Amino acid sequence: MSQPTATLAVHPPGTSGPPSGGSEFAPLLRTVKGQGLLDRRFDWYARGIAVNALALAGVVTAVVLIGDSWWTLLLAPLLAVFCARTAFIGHDAGHAQITGNKVVGRAIGVIHANLLLGMSYSWWNRKHNRHHAHPNHIDKDPDVAADILVFTGEQAKDRTGFRNWLTRNQAWLFFPLTLLEGIALKIQGFQDLRRQQPRERAVEAVLLVSHVAGYATLLLTSMSPGRALAFAALHQALLGLHLGLSFAPNHKGMEMPDPNGEPWGHLRRQVLTSRNVRGGPVTDWFLGGLNYQIEHHLFPSMPRPHLRLAQPLVRAHCRELGIPYMETGLVDSYRQALSHLHEVGEPLRAD
Repeated sequence: MSQPTATLAVHPPGTSGPPSGGSEFAPLLRTVKGQGLLDRRFDWYARGIAVNALALAGVVTAVVLIGDSWWTLLLAPLLAVFCARTAFIGHDAGHAQITGNKVVGRAIGVIHANLLLGMSYSWWNRKHNRHHAHPNHIDKDPDVAADILVFTGEQAKDRTGFRNWLTRNQAWLFFPLTLLEGIALKIQGFQDLRRQQPRERAVEAVLLVSHVAGYATLLLTSMSPGRALAFAALHQALLGLHLGLSFAPNHKGMEMPDPNGEPWGHLRRQVLTSRNVRGGPVTDWFLGGLNYQIEHHLFPSMPRPHLRLAQPLVRAHCRELGIPYMETGLVDSYRQALSHLHEVGEPLRAD
């Protein structure tokens, strides 16, 4: 399949924006569809899945061959990187970016999430779809619900004890806390089994247990218990950090809709709450395409390689409508996100 190319003609000739009273999003959607950017890229994903599977197999083989040596720990960062690629594939499967066939898409999702990573595809997909529907909405987006971190002054004001200390220091603690994310995702997946329907629960549970058994068998038959524990700790910590680095820039510090205010349309709801990260092929690869967060939120089913092609169209459309389009460098994206967390905790530090 030939790769689509994007042109900047967002509106029909003779118009400067969406029709009066019409959807702000509709003209952009028509253009994106017309340029084939929502067409699926089976070939691209087939190559990516195959290469990632070979990379994982290569690292596992190297662990077995090197065996009971501290040198084996050098493979843990490499395994973390390819496990993050695995997570990105599961993410794309959940958004139907890979295939429109629900059965095939779910099979790809549970293999990559449950079996290869030990996290529940059903849990993640359910939670993530709620986030996409209402990004940064304090009452509806589970990603900004008050938990270990808080995202508004209203959430922060009732924190006491240890949670108060966490909130006061949450900007400094954010990245250290992501070191625990790899384990947390696994625990939350097992906990979610109680919610699932029996048939779904059976499939997910078998694959989750198979992952844990296979992971433990690989490490404990290749090295001593002490080295196996060190390898697992390093691998899971770096995986959590990698995923945290990928997701942190996307929405933190961006607009948060007023729960009592006038609802935003789809275009404003997704653009105003999202932040893009500038970069080239290395950034695209490292962040799994999530650096095009605005385009991903506007078109969740758009194949990952098309997001960069849609970006000029979206940016131009937002400029015509006077809608702010936030794009920044990678380091500055983290600065903005952490600055927001720091500001939320400021009143507690002043007490």
